[in-house]
Amino acid sequence: MRLAPLAFVAALTAAAAAGAQTPTCDALEAKQRRTAAAILAGEHLWECCDDTIARCLAARPPSRLAALAADEVCRRVAAGEDEARIRRALSRRARSMVGGEAPAAIDLAAAPVVGAAEAPVTVVLYACARCPYCSQLIPTLYEEVEGGSLRGAARLAFRIFPIRGHAGSTEAGLGFGAAAAMGGFWPFMLEAYGHFDEFTPARQSEWAAAAGLDRGAFTALLSDPATREAVVAAKKEGLVNGVEETPTVFLNGRRWVGELELPELTSAIREEAARVKGELCVAD
Repeated sequence: MRLAPLAFVAALTAAAAAGAQTPTCDALEAKQRRTAAAILAGEHLWECCDDTIARCLAARPPSRLAALAADEVCRRVAAGEDEARIRRALSRRARSMVGGEAPAAIDLAAAPVVGAAEAPVTVVLYACARCPYCSQLIPTLYEEVEGGSLRGAARLAFRIFPIRGHAGSTEAGLGFGAAAAMGGFWPFMLEAYGHFDEFTPARQSEWAAAAGLDRGAFTALLSDPATREAVVAAKKEGLVNGVEETPTVFLNGRRWVGELELPELTSAIREEAARVKGELCVAD
């Protein structure tokens, strides 16, 4: 991320004597810059610098967190979000990243995990196999972890959490559990979510075969008591950790209460990775 002096924050708000820019902020039109400037001058950074984001950006050198926060503000402004929503999003992100709650107890040994073992951030997803939004978000997040911008920065763990209000959640959850027991969870997840609107319990064996799993063994595991017990254990764990809806995300054991959209989650994961590595409060 490139950082450089920028006059728009100082010129457009009396609260900031100087500013900084990111590529996302550079691209804003004049009216959008005024909105971004007002937010940057009015919202405080949650770590690294005890001042507004604008003043933290004006520090020399500005911290990586200040740049990430500014970039997130400008991205949202460019997307047409109103000022109130952006301010709420910043508040929720701050609570997620530096809240005082103890880390959740999560059994990673029982969860399918993808990504580098040494990654500084562990992202845990409690998700229902029949959750429409899960079917959109999780495959894209998986791709970012496997080969995209989060490669090496995060590993992804999945905990099955059937939601009673989602039709077919029990049968689909058992399908996820069977695939996990066979060591083929992630390819099966991609097949199942990729054919989300075509779900029937019978179709799952087809998806298992397409994912490279033995169809007969998969079908047998669907009715194996051990599969059901594993799904029940994952759901009980989620309930203990306060999960009520899906997807629910934890970053290094802390519950994410920000918005569930890929750009912000990606930014937050980068923030957490920098925090773990001791690089959050230094210049990028």
